[in-house]
Amino acid sequence: MTDPRKLSVEDRLDITELFAKYSWGIDLADPELVVRCFADDAYFDHLWQGRVQGHAAILKNLEELWYDRQHWWYGRQHLFNHQLMEAATTPEGEEGARVRSFYQILQFNVDYGTNFVFGIGTRDDTCVKRQGRWLFKTLYVNAWVSRDTVPWKGKLTLKGRPQAPQNLQPQPNPSGSPPELTRELSGAPR
Repeated sequence: MTDPRKLSVEDRLDITELFAKYSWGIDLADPELVVRCFADDAYFDHLWQGRVQGHAAILKNLEELWYDRQHWWYGRQHLFNHQLMEAATTPEGEEGARVRSFYQILQFNVDYGTNFVFGIGTRDDTCVKRQGRWLFKTLYVNAWVSRDTVPWKGKLTLKGRPQAPQNLQPQPNPSGSPPELTRELSGAPR
């Protein structure tokens, strides 16, 4: 629920640092750092594992990712950006902040020594300030895994994936690459 109060610059910086601590904690499997980011009654809603509440349940979910799925977790970096922060009141009446952000998950593949984008999406979180520290009260991950999970606000005219024209011929390449390579790089049919 939005609130007419305005968050101070210091509160905004502290919330930004909360996201940084969370990233360092989850990406480097630091349970103490992660737990210090959450209120004791916090909810954690993760696409793959569902919604859990409390430090023990949140930590259990993260340990499953760190150790049961380590082959696709090790070497990750969660990036949060374009944060929209506004004062908010929780359903329980506690003053806090609603923070919406975009996120990207970068992945280092240790087997191949390559990097790639693992996933993107949005977050919609509620933070509360307790004993002078900002903490996550609710954390909601909206991974973009299909057309329906992108929170598009405009008119959706996207019908489907466009098809390449069948009569597309390779164009001359000033670099001197053979026509087969030019055709392959252009996406033209063989």
